[in-house]
Amino acid sequence: MSDHFQAELRVLAIESSPAFIREPEGNGGAERFLRTLKEQLPWIEAFDTVDKLHAALDAFRHRYNNGWLVEKHGFTTPSAPVTP
Repeated sequence: MSDHFQAELRVLAIESSPAFIREPEGNGGAERFLRTLKEQLPWIEAFDTVDKLHAALDAFRHRYNNGWLVEKHGFTTPSAPVTP
């Protein structure tokens, strides 16, 4: 099964990027951000046009980058300078 799958990836020119055991953090971060985004926008508000959705996404991005305190960043905003 895996050989067939790997062959299909090559045919489709897709680069395989396996996750290692107990190391799914890359996908986890992206999934958590998408969950947060859904909780903040589409699940609580309907948009009549794509332009209104785009404007709401821009506002969310600004609010997230400049106002949200993130624990893994030492309770600073994502846009705050990183200090070693």
